[in-house]
Amino acid sequence: MKPELSVVIPVYNEEAGLAKLFARLYPALDKLAERGVSYEVVFVNDGSRDNTPLILADQFRARPDVTRVVLFNGNYGQHMAILAGFKATRGDIVVTLDADLQNPPEEIGALVDKMREGYDYVGSIRRKRQDSAWRTYASKAMNRLREKITRIKITDQGNMLRAYGRNVIDLINQCSEVNTFVPALAYTFSRKPTEIIVEHEERAAGESKYSLYSLIRLNFDLMTGFSIMPLQWFSMLGMVLSLLSGGLVALLLIRRFAFGAEAEGLFTLFAIAFFLMGVILFGIGLLGEYVGRIYQQVRGRPRFVVQTILERQELTEKDGV
Repeated sequence: MKPELSVVIPVYNEEAGLAKLFARLYPALDKLAERGVSYEVVFVNDGSRDNTPLILADQFRARPDVTRVVLFNGNYGQHMAILAGFKATRGDIVVTLDADLQNPPEEIGALVDKMREGYDYVGSIRRKRQDSAWRTYASKAMNRLREKITRIKITDQGNMLRAYGRNVIDLINQCSEVNTFVPALAYTFSRKPTEIIVEHEERAAGESKYSLYSLIRLNFDLMTGFSIMPLQWFSMLGMVLSLLSGGLVALLLIRRFAFGAEAEGLFTLFAIAFFLMGVILFGIGLLGEYVGRIYQQVRGRPRFVVQTILERQELTEKDGV
């Protein structure tokens, strides 16, 4: 029988914290099973360079009835790992969970209960974030900017503890986007989305795999992948600057005829010229972001390569694979 719940967990170099994850995840899911919620856990190893694949293989052997492991041949990023997990899932409810235990596995039951109320997408809001101050403030600022640009209402975009209905998962599996942001993509497909408040804890072990550069790149993917508003804003900025430049030229001509040649404003003109050059370079960079994504998309290369999938043979045979 297909499970009602599938839990997708992307994993990258998490050997130090996997034992703690297993010790909390499976008891929490077993409690749900006592309530009649059948489940499976789909781990996606995103090209880990430590002993993570071996630990996941051992866990598969320990709980082969509810555990499946997707192994990538390289590192393709968290969202590609989630998309690969979506393709492997069989449950009517799919929950994504990070492996670092910042989102307690015990909260999965709250998401399932909310989904059973008829929602097809349940996001989560961290009650009290346990991240560093700069990351918390930067995330909140990007949340506000992202909502204005994309019109996608996600209160806490950095929290990956979310639940998706099978209808949303099937639509996501039909997409072939190279650069995407899974929660935002799901929001665009959902008919009845909602959010709940969940607990948030400190990382169980290791360090975050997202650097400042990675977070910036992720937000570029989010904004350019779901809206052309940045280009429209820049077009309007170009028109405004053109009008101001025309006015400045007219003013300088009037001053020249009225007062003669002047040299005092030379440095002001340099400052204006440097400002305009900076705006132009920024615009070229913004346009390059869109063109670069088009280039990646039209190449048609696989978004990720699955090396192997560890699962019970009878599961494969029942599904007709």
